[in-house]
Amino acid sequence: MEISVLILYGLALLLLFLYNCGQLSLIIIYLRSEQKRRMAALWADAWQSHTLPRVTIQLPVYNELYVVERLIDAIAQLNYPNDKLDIQVLDDSTDETVQIIAAKVKHYRQQGLAIEHIRRPERNGFKAGALAYGLEFARGDYVAIFDADFVPDPDFLLKTIPHFNDPEVGIVQTRWQHLNENFSLLTQLQAFGLNAHFTIEQSGRYAAGLLANFNGTGGVWRKTAIADAGGWQSDTLTEDLDLSYRAQLRGWKFVYREDVGSPAELPVAMNALKSQQYRWMKGAAECARKLFGNVLQTPGVSFSRKLHAFFHLFSSATFILVLILGVMSVPLIYIRHRHPEWETVFFIINLFQINLLILISFYGIPFWLLKQASKAKLAWYFPMYSSLMMGLSLHNTIAVIEGYMGRKTPFIRTPKFNVVKANDRWDANKYINRQLSWLTLVEGILAVYFLGGLVLAFYIHDFRMFFLHIMFMVGFGMVFVYSVVHAGHRPTSSSVGLTRPVAVGV
Repeated sequence: MEISVLILYGLALLLLFLYNCGQLSLIIIYLRSEQKRRMAALWADAWQSHTLPRVTIQLPVYNELYVVERLIDAIAQLNYPNDKLDIQVLDDSTDETVQIIAAKVKHYRQQGLAIEHIRRPERNGFKAGALAYGLEFARGDYVAIFDADFVPDPDFLLKTIPHFNDPEVGIVQTRWQHLNENFSLLTQLQAFGLNAHFTIEQSGRYAAGLLANFNGTGGVWRKTAIADAGGWQSDTLTEDLDLSYRAQLRGWKFVYREDVGSPAELPVAMNALKSQQYRWMKGAAECARKLFGNVLQTPGVSFSRKLHAFFHLFSSATFILVLILGVMSVPLIYIRHRHPEWETVFFIINLFQINLLILISFYGIPFWLLKQASKAKLAWYFPMYSSLMMGLSLHNTIAVIEGYMGRKTPFIRTPKFNVVKANDRWDANKYINRQLSWLTLVEGILAVYFLGGLVLAFYIHDFRMFFLHIMFMVGFGMVFVYSVVHAGHRPTSSSVGLTRPVAVGV
């Protein structure tokens, strides 16, 4: 039994180290690719306004009464010739969002904007199905996509469309920014993690010509690239990652504009964050199962691209490794105490602490570059963000395992709140999932479990796992407390029509 614990712990640590080596290579690529990233911005001058192509903007919406007006208003402010712009509001809503959209569309049509309110006969395929349905009527050669909570830069199209002057470019993705980053600790930690993805990962993959992913929104597609890759498919929960890989394996190029920001909301409630994480992690696992064989078999894909694609597609499996690492680390303290003759093995295990240095660099570099006035806060954000992800490891592990097993579940949307300032209220949002699952109880039990690890450290006077167990305890405790507290927010009696929770959507 003791040998099994040691092997499981060591194997998880080794696999995490190998994954982090892939992340380290992206850090090095990013630091060495500044010139290429600057050159990408120069493409904005490639086309003159009179040669700009027709663009269709797709806005997939499902029950978004709190944010849909803001979205349509922002799209109406885009700097692009009206005669070369078509806007599709792909509305699958079942509530008063339908009437709100209809009124907005009518308002802007009267002002001469080519905007359509499109409703499908049947809501099949969730977001992927809506995008595919709208594509049948799209008149533009290029398709920009924005989720309901986005507020794009007015010059978004002028900065992205010129890249398609290269006939091999199929996708242009922009960086997500955050409308409500400073709303709470939860939103600050999410921004901390996403900034690393949109700085190191996306920029590094683009600079090295590796397979990268469209992030589902805040980007533009060449319509022929979508068709050539087989179109939008709804057999995974991350249709964006799926289509991205299929298109790039067909030879289409991916362009990433780190300097072009597309602001959006971050989830402010724990259940909303969990639904988002579940979709991302399970969808990534489904795509790994679906696509990695094609990556290996596609001619012309170099070994380096295949290796990075492996790390990319299977990245959600790191949550399984983190959970195993955490659970095994508590009995490992006792085993280490009982077997001083195994000290050489534990010394080798300690060498893998280099994982920590890689992670600090991965998250610290973007924070250092973006937070000019608060660099010292890295010492706070890094351990707190790491703790949050540790606390989500059980939830995300279940999602990943379901993805690998092929278990199908509905597309659970992330509810939008339209909260930006600290005093904005969201507790009356009718889309909030207020149910507590058995998983929340288990997360609370795991917080107590790691508290036990701290007690054990004092009992046998071995504090080498102490900081790790504090992070796991804080992480699971944070997820448990946020889940309970946020589920306890109830609509006020003065709220009208805010009683029915809705969880499934685009």
